[in-house]
Formats: sequence, structure tokens, C-alpha cells
Amino acid sequence: MAGRTSTIKRDKTPKEENPFDVARKQLDEVASLMELEKPVYELLKKPMKELHFTIPVKMDSGTTEVFDGYRVQYNSALGPTKGGIRFHPGETVDTIRALAAWMTWKCALLDLPYGGAKGGVVCNPQDMSDAELDRLSRGYIRELSSFIGPNKDIPAPDVNTNQEIIASMMDEFSKLKDYSCPGVITGKPVSVGGSIGRDDATARGGMYVLRNFAQKAGSSLQDATVAIQGYGNVGSHAHRLIEDMFGAKVVALGDAEGAIYSGNGLSYEQISGSMENPGVFSKEVEGTELLGYGNEGNEKLLELPVDILVPAAIENVITEENADEIEADVILELANGPITPEADHILKDSGTLIIPDFLANAGGVTVSYFEWVQNQTGYYWDVETVHERLDKKMTAAFNEVYEMSADRDLTYRQAAYVVAVKRVVEAIKFRNWV
Repeated sequence: MAGRTSTIKRDKTPKEENPFDVARKQLDEVASLMELEKPVYELLKKPMKELHFTIPVKMDSGTTEVFDGYRVQYNSALGPTKGGIRFHPGETVDTIRALAAWMTWKCALLDLPYGGAKGGVVCNPQDMSDAELDRLSRGYIRELSSFIGPNKDIPAPDVNTNQEIIASMMDEFSKLKDYSCPGVITGKPVSVGGSIGRDDATARGGMYVLRNFAQKAGSSLQDATVAIQGYGNVGSHAHRLIEDMFGAKVVALGDAEGAIYSGNGLSYEQISGSMENPGVFSKEVEGTELLGYGNEGNEKLLELPVDILVPAAIENVITEENADEIEADVILELANGPITPEADHILKDSGTLIIPDFLANAGGVTVSYFEWVQNQTGYYWDVETVHERLDKKMTAAFNEVYEMSADRDLTYRQAAYVVAVKRVVEAIKFRNWV
């Protein structure tokens, strides 16, 4: 089994990382590489617009609870802003700012006519009924109604916001405008203007990038071993597609409840058949080893000696405290910001190749763009067309990153940033913003 070893041991006590500090450190590095002018850098290092608000919601009990909501429009130089909406009890405005920044670079890298945005509500959806979530979703959109629009800012689903929630948001915006407006938000059910192929788009886009990387490396990936940390929509689709597209062997899986391992491989059919709830597989799958419950299991999964590690859950799971223990040869970042800048440098020095998040997981926003185009034109595509156009977009972006990396001797992350930031900077200058 491939993998690398390390003799350096660090204190593995978890350290809180501010996601926006991470995003700014990454931008600092590219600003130095590109020798950005100070006014341009000052414009890029913070959001252009933010909206903070409260949402009163009548609960089923008859009481009223007040929730904090956010929307951050990071940069609109390339067009209307685009980004998801998260419902999470630990949501912070700095997390939203970081994700909006990463969306800016992601859209630019894929050459989409969008800037970056993100939104969120501090709440625990698991403690709320469907009716309460519907009222919260509609209240969120009412507060945002003058801040968003098909040509202004187009939200999408993210953590804990599913198709039903997105459909409610679209419906509420349409009621406020007094006409049907499907293009205001993407990630909708197909019956109300969603795009076929959106459900697995993030994972599928990542697989196209992985395929292109493997071709450059002269590998078929058929004998590769893979560990996936995070088994929600992205991680589970990645599991299926890794088997279908490459015939590789997924040997470990982790979710919020813990992680399991089998040297013989964990088939998608086997795992999906043992699901207790959507996104939560049973830890008692026959023939598997329980690595541990909760964070303990996921930490062990991250350190397995596999060919490919796929973080597909949350940010900051690989830090300077555990980076020396990572033995994977390749890390495919399907999550946003799973590796801190400090860990990035440790992994680079140890020879680990990282395929960065805003390239690897850009399939979701790309098919969201396709959905928006279909909404704007009223002409809807079949799944073959969506997959073909997604492949073309992801391959073009990968090739640009690969060539920039080779030409300037940069990591893939550095190269992706240079390509993306260059596009944003050109738009800023042509607009005479600086």
C-alpha cells in the first residue's frame, strides 16, 4: 500500500482555526507571488458587502425564537455573486466570509460569470420540524429580498439546506415579486426549475479532475486505495463514482458518528444498503473494523496509509497538529478549506500532492451555473449534456492549473489561486475600480 512516513511528532491537541484567517493567509501568499498592487490587495482581502439580520420564527409550540442570519457578497467584479446557504448551530460570520472568498476564486477559476457569496443562519435543523424550517427559510429570504436576484446574487444549497428548503426559498421570493422567478436560486428540485445532474455534480466534478490528474501521472487508479472523510451528499456520491469510474477500492469511510475500515474494500452497494439515516451509515457493517466513534474515528481515518484521501466534510480537519501523521500520497479536497495553510506547507515538504478545494469541488457551482442558464433561457438539458459540459469545464480548469503549476513551479493550490485571482484582478482594472 502506498503512503509516506514521518518521524516528526507534534502536539495533536486541537487548535481553533478562524476560517477567514485561513482564507486571508492563502490570499497573502498569492498576493506575494503575483506582486499585487496594494489597492488591489486591499480590495480583495475583505468582503464588498455584508448583511447581518435577525429572523423571528413562530415555533410549533406557539413560542417565537429569533435566529441570526448572514449574507456576504465578497466580490462582484466578474458578475452577480453566487454561493450557498448554510443552516448550522455553530455558524459564524467569519466562516461565511471565508466561504464567500473561496467561492470568488472558485467561480473565477472555472471561468464562470460570477463573483462569490455565501450565507447562513445560526440554528440546529435537527431540532426543528419541517414546518419550522419552512418558516425559517421563508423568513431568511424575506430579509434578503432586496439583496439577491437572478442578476444580483444567486444563492444555492449548502450544509443542512436541501431541495425542499431551496424550493421554499424560491417560492417565497417569487411571491414577493409577484411572478415566478426560478433563477433567483439554484439547487432546486427538477420539477420547479432545477437541473438534472445537480445531485452528484460536486463529486462528479472532483472525479473528472482526479481522472485528469491520473492521466498526467500515467495511472489508471484501478488499484488505488481511497479513504473518504465525510459521508453526506458529496462523500457518498464520491464513493459510488470512484468505483464506477476507476474501479478503485474505498477502504475507509467516516461521518459525524465515527469511521470504519476494511482492507478488502467497502463497496458502495454494501454501505448504501446499511444506511440507518441519510448520510449516516451503520458502524456495524459486517467485515469492517470500527476505527472509533466521532472525532476519534475520523482522526484515525485521516492518518491511514492510502493512495488517495478525500476530505469531504468540513473545514480545518488537517492542521499543523496532525499534518505529519498524514500518509496519503494524494489529497482530493472535496470539502471547503479542509487543510490549514500551516498544514499545507508541512504536506508540501513531505511530498503529499494536494488537489485544492476550489478546483476539486467546483462541479457543484458549475452545474448551478448551468441551472441558472437554463432558468434564464427556459431551455432545459438532458443529463448527458450536463455531464459533457461539466467535464469540459472541469478539464479546462484543470489544464490551466496544471500548466501554471509546471510553468512557475507552483503547487496546485498556488497555481489555482494565480489563475483565479488574475481573472478577478483583470476585471477590477477594466472596471476602473482601482
